[in-house]
Amino acid sequence: MKVAENIKNTQPVECEAPNMQESKDGLLKYLIIGILFGTVFVKAEIVSWFRIQEMFRLQSFFMYGVIGSAIAVGALSIFLIKKFNIKTMKGETVNIPKKEFRKGQIIGGFIFGLGWALTGACPGPLFAQIGSGFTVILVTLLSAIAGTWVYGKFSDKLPN
Repeated sequence: MKVAENIKNTQPVECEAPNMQESKDGLLKYLIIGILFGTVFVKAEIVSWFRIQEMFRLQSFFMYGVIGSAIAVGALSIFLIKKFNIKTMKGETVNIPKKEFRKGQIIGGFIFGLGWALTGACPGPLFAQIGSGFTVILVTLLSAIAGTWVYGKFSDKLPN
Protein backbone atom coordinates (compact mmCIF):
# COMPACT_ATOMS: atom_id res chain seq x y z
CA MET A 1 0.00 0.00 0.00
CA LYS A 2 2.84 2.34 0.83
CA VAL A 3 4.36 1.78 -2.63
CA ALA A 4 1.08 2.83 -4.27
CA GLU A 5 1.00 6.01 -2.17
CA ASN A 6 4.59 6.83 -3.15
CA ILE A 7 3.76 6.33 -6.83
CA LYS A 8 0.82 8.73 -6.60
CA ASN A 9 2.97 11.40 -4.95
CA THR A 10 5.81 11.35 -7.48
CA GLN A 11 6.17 13.88 -10.25
CA PRO A 12 6.52 12.79 -13.88
CA VAL A 13 10.11 12.06 -14.84
CA GLU A 14 11.64 13.11 -18.13
CA CYS A 15 11.81 10.24 -20.59
CA GLU A 16 15.13 8.39 -20.52
CA ALA A 17 14.85 7.72 -24.26
CA PRO A 18 15.52 11.14 -25.81
CA ASN A 19 15.19 9.78 -29.35
CA MET A 20 11.45 9.39 -28.73
CA GLN A 21 11.25 13.14 -28.11
CA GLU A 22 12.53 14.02 -31.57
CA SER A 23 10.46 15.20 -34.49
CA LYS A 24 8.80 12.80 -36.94
CA ASP A 25 11.73 13.40 -39.32
CA GLY A 26 14.07 12.00 -36.65
CA LEU A 27 11.92 8.87 -36.34
CA LEU A 28 12.05 8.28 -40.10
CA LYS A 29 15.75 7.39 -39.89
CA TYR A 30 14.93 4.72 -37.29
CA LEU A 31 12.23 3.29 -39.55
CA ILE A 32 14.67 3.12 -42.48
CA ILE A 33 17.40 1.52 -40.33
CA GLY A 34 14.84 -0.97 -38.99
CA ILE A 35 13.77 -1.94 -42.50
CA LEU A 36 17.40 -2.39 -43.58
CA PHE A 37 18.18 -4.39 -40.43
CA GLY A 38 15.14 -6.61 -41.03
CA THR A 39 16.18 -7.15 -44.64
CA VAL A 40 19.65 -8.25 -43.54
CA PHE A 41 18.06 -10.63 -40.99
CA VAL A 42 15.87 -12.18 -43.70
CA LYS A 43 18.64 -12.48 -46.29
CA ALA A 44 21.06 -13.98 -43.72
CA GLU A 45 18.34 -16.46 -42.67
CA ILE A 46 18.63 -15.32 -39.04
CA VAL A 47 14.83 -15.14 -38.82
CA SER A 48 14.35 -18.52 -40.45
CA TRP A 49 12.27 -20.88 -38.32
CA PHE A 50 14.31 -23.74 -39.79
CA ARG A 51 17.64 -22.17 -38.70
CA ILE A 52 16.30 -21.52 -35.19
CA GLN A 53 15.08 -25.12 -34.89
CA GLU A 54 18.49 -26.35 -36.10
CA MET A 55 20.08 -24.38 -33.28
CA PHE A 56 17.82 -25.79 -30.58
CA ARG A 57 18.31 -29.33 -31.89
CA LEU A 58 22.10 -28.81 -31.87
CA GLN A 59 22.22 -29.67 -35.59
CA SER A 60 24.03 -26.56 -36.82
CA PHE A 61 26.57 -24.00 -35.61
CA PHE A 62 25.09 -21.22 -37.79
CA MET A 63 22.94 -19.45 -35.18
CA TYR A 64 25.51 -19.96 -32.43
CA GLY A 65 28.03 -18.24 -34.68
CA VAL A 66 25.66 -15.32 -35.27
CA ILE A 67 24.80 -14.95 -31.58
CA GLY A 68 28.43 -15.42 -30.52
CA SER A 69 29.69 -12.78 -32.94
CA ALA A 70 26.97 -10.37 -31.73
CA ILE A 71 28.09 -10.91 -28.13
CA ALA A 72 31.74 -10.36 -29.11
CA VAL A 73 30.93 -7.13 -30.99
CA GLY A 74 28.76 -5.90 -28.10
CA ALA A 75 31.41 -6.69 -25.47
CA LEU A 76 34.15 -5.03 -27.54
CA SER A 77 31.93 -1.97 -28.11
CA ILE A 78 31.21 -1.55 -24.40
CA PHE A 79 34.89 -2.02 -23.57
CA LEU A 80 35.89 0.69 -26.08
CA ILE A 81 33.13 3.07 -24.92
CA LYS A 82 34.32 2.77 -21.32
CA LYS A 83 38.05 2.82 -22.08
CA PHE A 84 38.01 5.88 -24.38
CA ASN A 85 34.99 7.62 -22.78
CA ILE A 86 33.25 7.70 -26.16
CA LYS A 87 30.28 10.07 -26.33
CA THR A 88 27.06 9.89 -28.34
CA MET A 89 26.70 11.68 -31.67
CA LYS A 90 25.10 14.55 -29.73
CA GLY A 91 28.09 14.75 -27.38
CA GLU A 92 26.35 13.17 -24.38
CA THR A 93 28.24 10.89 -22.01
CA VAL A 94 27.30 7.22 -22.29
CA ASN A 95 26.22 5.91 -18.90
CA ILE A 96 26.25 2.12 -18.53
CA PRO A 97 24.83 1.35 -15.08
CA LYS A 98 25.84 -1.74 -13.10
CA LYS A 99 23.24 -4.52 -13.20
CA GLU A 100 22.26 -6.59 -10.20
CA PHE A 101 21.82 -10.34 -10.72
CA ARG A 102 18.52 -11.79 -9.49
CA LYS A 103 17.19 -15.35 -9.52
CA GLY A 104 14.13 -14.19 -11.48
CA GLN A 105 16.43 -13.69 -14.47
CA ILE A 106 17.08 -17.45 -14.57
CA ILE A 107 13.35 -18.20 -14.50
CA GLY A 108 12.62 -15.52 -17.10
CA GLY A 109 15.45 -16.73 -19.33
CA PHE A 110 14.11 -20.27 -19.17
CA ILE A 111 10.59 -19.13 -20.12
CA PHE A 112 12.01 -16.94 -22.91
CA GLY A 113 14.10 -19.82 -24.30
CA LEU A 114 11.16 -22.20 -24.13
CA GLY A 115 8.98 -19.77 -26.07
CA TRP A 116 11.78 -19.18 -28.57
CA ALA A 117 12.21 -22.92 -29.14
CA LEU A 118 8.47 -23.57 -29.47
CA THR A 119 7.67 -20.69 -31.81
CA GLY A 120 10.95 -20.33 -33.69
CA ALA A 121 10.93 -16.61 -32.99
CA CYS A 122 12.23 -14.17 -30.41
CA PRO A 123 11.17 -10.51 -30.23
CA GLY A 124 13.83 -9.24 -32.67
CA PRO A 125 12.89 -11.32 -35.72
CA LEU A 126 9.12 -11.25 -35.12
CA PHE A 127 8.57 -8.20 -37.29
CA ALA A 128 10.91 -9.43 -40.02
CA GLN A 129 9.04 -12.75 -40.10
CA ILE A 130 5.68 -10.95 -40.33
CA GLY A 131 7.10 -8.65 -43.02
CA SER A 132 8.27 -11.72 -44.94
CA GLY A 133 4.68 -12.93 -45.14
CA PHE A 134 4.61 -15.42 -42.27
CA THR A 135 1.38 -14.02 -40.86
CA VAL A 136 0.98 -16.91 -38.40
CA ILE A 137 3.72 -15.14 -36.39
CA LEU A 138 1.07 -12.55 -35.49
CA VAL A 139 -0.06 -15.11 -32.88
CA THR A 140 3.47 -15.11 -31.44
CA LEU A 141 3.54 -11.29 -31.46
CA LEU A 142 0.21 -11.07 -29.64
CA SER A 143 1.44 -13.68 -27.16
CA ALA A 144 4.62 -11.68 -26.54
CA ILE A 145 2.56 -8.53 -25.94
CA ALA A 146 0.24 -10.43 -23.59
CA GLY A 147 3.22 -11.91 -21.73
CA THR A 148 4.74 -8.47 -21.32
CA TRP A 149 1.45 -7.13 -19.96
CA VAL A 150 1.13 -10.05 -17.51
CA TYR A 151 4.71 -9.49 -16.33
CA GLY A 152 4.05 -5.77 -15.82
CA LYS A 153 0.84 -6.52 -13.93
CA PHE A 154 2.37 -9.09 -11.56
CA SER A 155 6.08 -8.14 -11.47
CA ASP A 156 5.88 -6.95 -7.88
CA LYS A 157 4.67 -10.44 -6.83
CA LEU A 158 7.28 -12.40 -8.79
CA PRO A 159 10.57 -13.65 -7.33
CA ASN A 160 13.31 -11.10 -7.80
